[in-house]
Amino acid sequence: MAYRYGDRNQINLFPASIEEYVAEDDPVRAYDAFVEALDFHELGIFLDTNKVGNSEYDPKAMLKLLVYGYSYGIRSSRKLERAVHHNVSFIWLTGGLKPDHKTIAEFRRKNKEPLKKVLKQCARLCIELNLIEGNTLFIDGSKIRANASLNNRWTQEKCERHLKRIDERIEEILKECEDTDTKEQYSESLVKLQDELADKNKLKNKVEKALHKLKKENIKSVNSTDPDSIRVKSRKGSYSGYSAEIAVDEKHGLIVNSDVVSENNDLKQFSGQINKANEVLGKKCKVACADSGFANIEEQKKIDGQGIKIVVPSRRQALKKEAAQFDKINFKYSKEKDCYVCPAGQELIPKHFLKESRKYRTIERRICRECQYFGQCTISKKGRAIERRYDEEIKEQFEKRYNEPDLQEIYKLRKQKVELPFGHMKYNLKFDGFLLRKLKGVKAEMAILGTCFNIARMISISGGVPALIDKLS
Repeated sequence: MAYRYGDRNQINLFPASIEEYVAEDDPVRAYDAFVEALDFHELGIFLDTNKVGNSEYDPKAMLKLLVYGYSYGIRSSRKLERAVHHNVSFIWLTGGLKPDHKTIAEFRRKNKEPLKKVLKQCARLCIELNLIEGNTLFIDGSKIRANASLNNRWTQEKCERHLKRIDERIEEILKECEDTDTKEQYSESLVKLQDELADKNKLKNKVEKALHKLKKENIKSVNSTDPDSIRVKSRKGSYSGYSAEIAVDEKHGLIVNSDVVSENNDLKQFSGQINKANEVLGKKCKVACADSGFANIEEQKKIDGQGIKIVVPSRRQALKKEAAQFDKINFKYSKEKDCYVCPAGQELIPKHFLKESRKYRTIERRICRECQYFGQCTISKKGRAIERRYDEEIKEQFEKRYNEPDLQEIYKLRKQKVELPFGHMKYNLKFDGFLLRKLKGVKAEMAILGTCFNIARMISISGGVPALIDKLS
């Protein structure tokens, strides 16, 4: 079979206009149409065509560049700069504009609040196009690495230890400076000492700020690079990071709302995330579903009080383990007598009243010690103790409701609906950590990523790029 050879000296002509660079069904046209459909005034980006003074890049073109870049895993400002010079779709999207990496980074830094609102407008567009119903919402969270090293995390003890060392070194440098002969005041050794002294004073100021924040806010540790980040423990080890939260609609799995919090777990997130999603929807959802990581009675009560059905398994239900003979579930509670009856038929009465619960024990300690099950049920000389929360009855109602067949069918959909977006972001877009710092920045990035996922899904649902553009226009 013959070979095909390339020829670098072959003369080729580009199309007559940039508009002809991309095909009519190229995905870049969908991203262009989406940004054109946004209300920039509502976002907080004011477009003034009569501006005077030095010209700046069109905000619409800059937003298109960010959204489209993030959609293909290009997030770095330097990579985006290269793309607008060499990638035909980026050249078409920006209309031939070629902002440098500083301009791109500055636009992203200055417009964190508007970028956070892009996903909100995207969700509302989906509602108008009947792609989001808002009847059932799925909530999930995932740990994302922050743009900060764990080495820059300071505790009070670490701050005090470093301050002591810095002070000692500063004293040594000052003494060395004094010993330097005045004739050698411009020698290399003195210059180096002065530079080191400036560095030590700068480090001292940084550590003092961290120590002040620790004492003022009464927290265990703080990261000097990104103060809002926390120490995260996950399968990938320990690192500085955040918890990203998303609310997904059942109909097509589109993201309704995204958020980022400085929390190590999701126990306090259920009601807040549902309420924020409902605010975007403009109504209350009918069913709210999440995994056992969100199982918090106080949070669930806030949503249940709004008349929304809750599908959240308890930790015990999520593990799906059969109860052992002497597990708490096999101790029968009598509401009339306010006591528990153990498998051996002995009553456990309330003995200790705690802040959130009560402890139940046998009337006399010897009852448990003389029982045939002593050593299996308990090995405590004080006897078996059962703890019952004051809202235990409500917890049991939630557990019972979770086992209803129709709600079980909803819970089966949870993985394919709410875990898909995180999978797409992490594995397709190679999103392994935030570029921006502090909560405002990471929330803005998360909103862009949520928007990117939604646009990709909208293209598939609508039956292609031209069909979506028709709907958006």
